[in-house]
Amino acid sequence: MPQSLSAVYIHLVFSTKDRRPFLRDPALRAALHSYLGGVSKKLDCPPLQVGGVEDHVHLLARFGRTVTQADWVKERKRVTNGWLKDYGRDFADFEWQGGYADFSVSQSNLEQVKQYIVGQEEHHRKVSFQDELRALLRRHEIEWDEKYVWD
Repeated sequence: MPQSLSAVYIHLVFSTKDRRPFLRDPALRAALHSYLGGVSKKLDCPPLQVGGVEDHVHLLARFGRTVTQADWVKERKRVTNGWLKDYGRDFADFEWQGGYADFSVSQSNLEQVKQYIVGQEEHHRKVSFQDELRALLRRHEIEWDEKYVWD
């Protein structure tokens, strides 16, 4: 086969360092989500949905063939960290958490994950980020150690 074809979808979740609520302002959050999507697209990982709340983000993307997951996340964090710091003095000590969680998504579940990301504000009126991440990790049968997940 002379072509290399791929349809791999990834649901990525990561938080601000120590889950600090830097992203309270809805206009800032919308601009950040747009910027995160643009960075992902430049890395050949077109976003399908970006969302989140004041202390974390979710991104659903079609994963590119030429970038590793670690490099995709690292570059998105690096670029948006600088973008947020340029936003003003309130962001001088902004940082993303060191780690992340990402999950494969089947074609048949794309709409469900998109709606989950769109509904983040409503979802987090009832569920904390920590409980949300624990549930995602359990659903995907990923083992974790609490002392290393939260930074």
